[in-house]
Amino acid sequence: MGRSVLAIDQGTTSSRAIVFGNDFSPISVGQQEFPQHFPKSGWVEHTPSDIWTSTLRVCRDALEKAPGGGEDVAAIGITNQRETTLIWDRSTGEPVYNAIVWQDRRTSDFCAKLRSDGHEETFASKTGLLLDPYFSGTKIAWLLDNVDGVRERAERGELAFGTVDTWLIWHLTGGEVHATDATNASRTLIFNIHDNVWDADLCRLLNIPASLLPEVKDSADDFGSTKADLFGREIPILGVAGDQQAATVGQACFKPGMVKSTYGTGCFAIMNTGDTPVTSRNRMLTTIAYRLNGRTTYALEGSIFVAGAAVQWLRDGLGIIENAADTQALAEKADPHHEVYLVPAFVGLGAPYWDADARGALYGLTRNTGPKEIARAVLQSVGFQTSDLVEAMRADWAEAESPVLRVDGGMSASDWTMQFLADILGAPVDRPTVSETTALGAAWLAGSRAGIWPGAEEFSSKWQLEKRFEPKLGDKERLRLLSGWKDAINRTRSDRE
Repeated sequence: MGRSVLAIDQGTTSSRAIVFGNDFSPISVGQQEFPQHFPKSGWVEHTPSDIWTSTLRVCRDALEKAPGGGEDVAAIGITNQRETTLIWDRSTGEPVYNAIVWQDRRTSDFCAKLRSDGHEETFASKTGLLLDPYFSGTKIAWLLDNVDGVRERAERGELAFGTVDTWLIWHLTGGEVHATDATNASRTLIFNIHDNVWDADLCRLLNIPASLLPEVKDSADDFGSTKADLFGREIPILGVAGDQQAATVGQACFKPGMVKSTYGTGCFAIMNTGDTPVTSRNRMLTTIAYRLNGRTTYALEGSIFVAGAAVQWLRDGLGIIENAADTQALAEKADPHHEVYLVPAFVGLGAPYWDADARGALYGLTRNTGPKEIARAVLQSVGFQTSDLVEAMRADWAEAESPVLRVDGGMSASDWTMQFLADILGAPVDRPTVSETTALGAAWLAGSRAGIWPGAEEFSSKWQLEKRFEPKLGDKERLRLLSGWKDAINRTRSDRE
């Protein structure tokens, strides 16, 4: 048996595939961006075929670049953008509609009605989630109620629902496997995270037929094998986790109290709480970190909808940078006495505010404001939003006091951004040697299941620090900046008085 693992990392704006060697280092990479669709204000969609074909292409690319054409690959691990929702025909694999992306806000009114009808506590107590358009459940209901014929076909058992992992597994196995893992299931708003089952009461509240739902497996489990014609041979799929949970595994956050934060399109901080599902008093999410050998490990999570997406906005929306890397150089040259705050609520505010109707805003603009100050505000907004999450975690759980934050994702490569993050948190920020922690987590799940990679303890011992960022900002200045941020947030919220 080979000793390397192919990790599929299917993200919001691109699909990637990475072959990892048995020393956990990347051997080869394939990556391809794909289009985003915004048919209405607050709506975000993907073409399902783009998700599948881009994934297939990058897998083949990574395997071709690997030694021996990837013949040493023993297993596949999948990690994916979470909550993005698809429904397709069980016979043909044809989707009934575009994929509704996690950022999409079209079900805001439905969520508000469920809240006004008194259902939020029912959902929160069973799923650990809040009633927000972010999650899959109301997206499923929208597809059933708004696409012609879909509800009738679903009632007849002709259709299948899945998040992106399930969509990929279905196609990789030639439609033979309709399954997800516990981490992805925990983000649907209809999965009971305490009993580890699809919840019949919640499905009734959203009017979702049970026949739509996939089988829920452990994060390291047998998800079938790829059809031989895809990669020249069958390869077992042995690991699956939503992207943020996969990053938690890749960062070796196996001990309660450990925290990681991933900076991609959005920003997601997860704290391992062990076998205890901690109920948040500060509108954080209680979720499944991973499920191994039938044992569930829980986490507190804070979700920020816009992080790297704000940098894309600088490039594609405002046109003030050509490449994402240009942002740091601009920020470094910004006027230090000119304070501009960006609240990047382009698709609403996530944790701890959960304001679906808020929209982005810039504060502190003067005639002297230019691209440099706006670029700095974009990068600082990531630190400010993370501070909100960490503050809420500390209030929710005593073991969250003064955590060292392990970071990953594209924006973590910016020293300027990570130093500001440490400054505004007043706590150290650790960046690992292997930056591809999300894909690495999926690879470890598959490799450990295949028996070719070590268990959690030995894997943790291999985690290596690339750079630690120590806070340099004094408490007085830090609190002053945070006060300005809180004021900007309060001005932006749709529910302000």
